[in-house]
Amino acid sequence: MVIQKEKPKKLKIMIIEDDEDILILYRDFLRVIGHEIVCGSHADNMMSDFEKNLPDVCLMDYKIPGHKSGMDAAMEILTKYPLSPIIFITGYEQTQKEIANNAFFKDKNIRVLLKPVRLSEIEKVILDLWQTVSKLKV
Repeated sequence: MVIQKEKPKKLKIMIIEDDEDILILYRDFLRVIGHEIVCGSHADNMMSDFEKNLPDVCLMDYKIPGHKSGMDAAMEILTKYPLSPIIFITGYEQTQKEIANNAFFKDKNIRVLLKPVRLSEIEKVILDLWQTVSKLKV
């Protein structure tokens, strides 16, 4: 008997990343494994980009162009869409502490990955987080 793994759902993933080379790397990798990718411009337009695309998962850097930080943009999204999964991919170790110490994020679907990060780890966290959120929506 052969047990086949269930093929993961094709997800719509929004990427907000200020380093164009990293943005292209994430975008191309996630497209190759079957996801639909949309790219946001910067923190100041994050909410309008999010609402226009309504992604399943949002990947963002903590430091992004604009007057807001990635954390500010995430708070804005989560205020209106509290179940939205957000993954910070950042080089700033203090981001994990800031999120852990901020009561707003206590019950939110947030993960922090520190750069450098393997692409396979990004994929794993996306799928794990999406499965968690899917169970909450049922």
